[in-house]
Amino acid sequence: MHWKGVIPAVTTNLKADLSVDHAAFGAHCRWLVDAGCTGLVVGGSLGEAATLTFDEKIALVRTAVEAAGKRAPVALGIAALSTAEAVALARTAGSAGAQGLMVLPPYVYSSDWREMKAHVGAVIAATKLSCLLYNNPPAYKTDFLPGQIAELATEHANLHAVKESSGDVRRVTAIRALCGRRLDILVGMDDAIVEGVYAGAVGWIAGLVNAFPEESVALFDYASRGDKARAHALYSWFLPLLRLDTVPKFVQLIKWVQAEVGRGTPFVRPPRLPLDGADLELAKAVLAKALKERPRL
Repeated sequence: MHWKGVIPAVTTNLKADLSVDHAAFGAHCRWLVDAGCTGLVVGGSLGEAATLTFDEKIALVRTAVEAAGKRAPVALGIAALSTAEAVALARTAGSAGAQGLMVLPPYVYSSDWREMKAHVGAVIAATKLSCLLYNNPPAYKTDFLPGQIAELATEHANLHAVKESSGDVRRVTAIRALCGRRLDILVGMDDAIVEGVYAGAVGWIAGLVNAFPEESVALFDYASRGDKARAHALYSWFLPLLRLDTVPKFVQLIKWVQAEVGRGTPFVRPPRLPLDGADLELAKAVLAKALKERPRL
């Protein structure tokens, strides 16, 4: 697994009966890799992992691995209610072909550093696969501070990266100061990607890439090579869409946008419901403006 470049948090394609559509999911994975994405993360938050069964997650890994072939590695998001289930999922992912793991805090329960360290440490220690720690305090109410991340990196040789989604770009600088190049730092909030790259991030676990992969890859490339004029112009166009990734209904919003551009269906599993009312009107307005003003790359 390599944790550099644009790595989509892949949405889970669902049929009208809310079963997983593996044919559509595989085609979507191929399209993302064709566009220049460097890896795939399946079964993450955007992939509706909380509503997927253990077996469904492993089946998604197999489909993604087959679709990507040798062109891009696949990582599985590891989150569960219990440490035991998270460990079992981590151990099974490798046999399904995953080359990496995105390690999350447990669902529902958030606590102090001692307990969170024990949980993620157990998952990372259960596998030889390359691991990325996912820090998203707004969503999971657990904040892995830079010093704690450095501590985990010291104790686990296969912890290779961190997905930083605190919303504070200063965290990139702080982690880099403590860890140097020991960990790859990836941006996890779409609307902080340019700032994150300028601070030293080398990857992007992206959301709107599921609908606009060419633009996502171009934006990351411009920012990474210091082409600030092109990065600024493309970012200015992209930001209203990217901000859809940072609100509670980000799954519904991104899947709706995908469907509108012909790359999936808007179906989501409850407790999420399809967009309506003000949320739908906002999405329509944002997408209509973006398509009207879509730049040529």
